[in-house]
Amino acid sequence: WSPELSSDLYRIDGWGAPYFTVNSSGDISVRPHGTDTLPHQEIDLLKVVKKASDPINSGGLGLQLPLVVRFPDVLKNRLESLQSAFDYAVQSEGYEAHYQGVYPVKCNQDRFVVEDIVKFGSGFRFGLEAGSKPELLLAMSSLCKGSSEGLLVCNGFKDAEYISLALVARKLQLNTVIVLEQEEELDLVIDISRKMAVQPVIGLRAKLRTKHSGHFGSTSGEKGKFGLTTTQILRVVRKLKESGMLDCLQLLHFHIGSQIPSTELLADGVGEAAQVYSELVRLGAGMKFIDIGGGLGIDYDGTKSSDSDVSVGYGLQDYASTVVQAVRFVCNRKNVKHPVICSESGRAIVSHHSVLIFEAVSSTTTRSQELSSMSLHSFVEKLNDDARGDYRNLSAAAIRGEYDTCMLYADQLKQRCVDQFKDGNLDIEQLAAVDAVCDFVSKAIGAS
Repeated sequence: WSPELSSDLYRIDGWGAPYFTVNSSGDISVRPHGTDTLPHQEIDLLKVVKKASDPINSGGLGLQLPLVVRFPDVLKNRLESLQSAFDYAVQSEGYEAHYQGVYPVKCNQDRFVVEDIVKFGSGFRFGLEAGSKPELLLAMSSLCKGSSEGLLVCNGFKDAEYISLALVARKLQLNTVIVLEQEEELDLVIDISRKMAVQPVIGLRAKLRTKHSGHFGSTSGEKGKFGLTTTQILRVVRKLKESGMLDCLQLLHFHIGSQIPSTELLADGVGEAAQVYSELVRLGAGMKFIDIGGGLGIDYDGTKSSDSDVSVGYGLQDYASTVVQAVRFVCNRKNVKHPVICSESGRAIVSHHSVLIFEAVSSTTTRSQELSSMSLHSFVEKLNDDARGDYRNLSAAAIRGEYDTCMLYADQLKQRCVDQFKDGNLDIEQLAAVDAVCDFVSKAIGAS
């Protein structure tokens, strides 16, 4: 066995790159600065766990498993990588505005995580997104120490207390945007802002036609739970105009769905949203921002597949370039000033930065039934004609040394026996025997 075989078995260079690898000792190694990590900066995770769990009198910390080990430098690298990808796309596409990210607090509300994101992201105008009153209070407290340009995006259900709190944040000079997700929220915003004598900045969440059909796309599409239809958007615009507050409408928000699998779907959704944004400009709104929501996916299994709920078929730069191109194309065609692009990437920022470590409490081994020549003969006798044919083909392929063909016929034999068992034509001992035959074939081929 070797570290290379271990890395290959667990596909760590597929799903872990550039932050996790197997080192020369065969241990998990963490590269906190991604591809810029120098050899002496790599962290052996086993040594970290040993130091944390060893008794205090032995020089350890005396902590008990399970442990969550956090790597703030990975968090910093993720923020820098996201910003760098959009900066490159903006520059290469000739885009005439900038990008600034927003972290959705609901993704991980841990104080240290949120404070680190605000600290590391202050140079990038990075902001926070809140979806409830507790999250809004948390975000207000954290952003007081962040960039004055960082957005505080207020999503979620809004009652009078939530809206009042958001307007207090605006009084505190935080760059707060109240995003309307229900049409009736507008009346509350207008009424409370007048009573508090605060000029609000308003956004609205559009319910796009573009639908993400995957496991995480249930809230997308025109029948999704959140956002305003085109008819409702027009009514909101009309009401704001009647109230003399149309200039307060400055942000368009949408969310295709989490873990967007492909850039084709992303381009379709962003393009549709850019059309809505351009129409709001035409109607006289004071538009400045387009918030593309979350959806930047993580390749959890390293397959780079767009047909899986746990993978994505693109990289960070592909994502950023697709977004910038889609917005630029529509705005240029409509002769609309390029908006500031925002995104609410949660999992893509925090997923790599912490590791849960727990003890293995037990293990299981599979012991196959031993087959004698007599029991093997008895097993073959009870097979139907098709299954017996598979067995003969398997034997012939084994004699010829055609190992791929062996596996093909072994799998076929097993499936036929399972079908026979389901039909009541094979007993459980025979079913166990076919497992033994297939295990034997697999081990023999592996050994060769």
